[in-house]
Amino acid sequence: MHRCGLLLCEVISAATVRRTGQGVTTVTDVFGSSHKDAHEQVVFCADEQSGLRAIIAIHNTALGPALGGTRFYPYESEQAALADVLNLAKGMAYKNALAGLDHGGGKAVIIGDPAQDKSEALLRAYGRFVESLGGRYITACDVGTYSEDMDIVARESRFVTGRTVANGGAGDSSILTAFGVFQGMRASAERVYGTPSLHGKRVGVEGVGKVGHRLVDLLCEDGAEVVICDVSPKAVERVRLRHPGVDVLPDARALTSADIDVFAPCALGGALDDDTVARLKAKIVCGGANNQPAHAGVEKQLAERGILYAPDYVVNSGGVIQVADEIGGFDMDRARSKAAQIYDTTLKIFSIAADEGVPPAVAADRLAERRMSEVGRIRAIWLGG
Repeated sequence: MHRCGLLLCEVISAATVRRTGQGVTTVTDVFGSSHKDAHEQVVFCADEQSGLRAIIAIHNTALGPALGGTRFYPYESEQAALADVLNLAKGMAYKNALAGLDHGGGKAVIIGDPAQDKSEALLRAYGRFVESLGGRYITACDVGTYSEDMDIVARESRFVTGRTVANGGAGDSSILTAFGVFQGMRASAERVYGTPSLHGKRVGVEGVGKVGHRLVDLLCEDGAEVVICDVSPKAVERVRLRHPGVDVLPDARALTSADIDVFAPCALGGALDDDTVARLKAKIVCGGANNQPAHAGVEKQLAERGILYAPDYVVNSGGVIQVADEIGGFDMDRARSKAAQIYDTTLKIFSIAADEGVPPAVAADRLAERRMSEVGRIRAIWLGG
């Protein structure tokens, strides 16, 4: 029999999780004051037998069931995991809205080192928690999880996408994620340089993992000069074997200090902090990482320095477009065609930002919030009737 060590469901915004001396988890600051930042539901999941510790966050279901991946990562603390999953879930709500999907935003994190802690028992325990939400949250892959993992999760839950081709899925969602980032970068180049091409431009890619290495492929095909960095020597070597002409720098600081035209953050979030923005020489920031700004004021700093920022949740939505298409029976041509629209959406956001005198991220937020409000209100009326 499956035993749940802990299962709490709370409607929260900026919550703080702490363990008391008796080992009881408490949640404070439950509701918060800002409606757009409030999350509908946060579920803390623990399974003693498998060692599972996970958090599932549902930000918004105004457009439909929440859809977002599962991140498997060795967080330093439960507080760090909670902060990350709340930010990621909110980002998914906005991402799905701007991608034109009939899905709200959700995300999950599993606390641990996937190289050591991942097991069939743990993934199946996690799948039972996903199933317990009754379809309010549909999960998929993210950092530290793969399509093969989703096949295991799907043995316990119906609400899983991003599965392997052998099991009726679309396979690796990083294919269209990288494609979408490239479309956003083309739109950025159109805005800054007057041409939707990266030919001859020097592009710095931070992180050449699942998404980053595919982005390098597309950039090299387009004739860009590419420079990369990654904490994994294996990831760097994989790129160098395919593209011997790619330059390699030792770390992110060296990359962001280099003479580059475009900076593409494709590792973890928070790449755009005060120090990075101050030394950045690139005219465009466009990458695949989620939650790139380290704090809310970064977008304004970039704009003041004349650096065009393509909001991450706009340009990296190709992956969620791919896994969403899988739910109804996957067709790569259809999904790729929808992902190609990221180019037009990005240009539209740049145009709105210029007309309204706001950073692109503010324009993107307004566009997403408008769709969630308008469509969500109509949907609520129909469902209520």
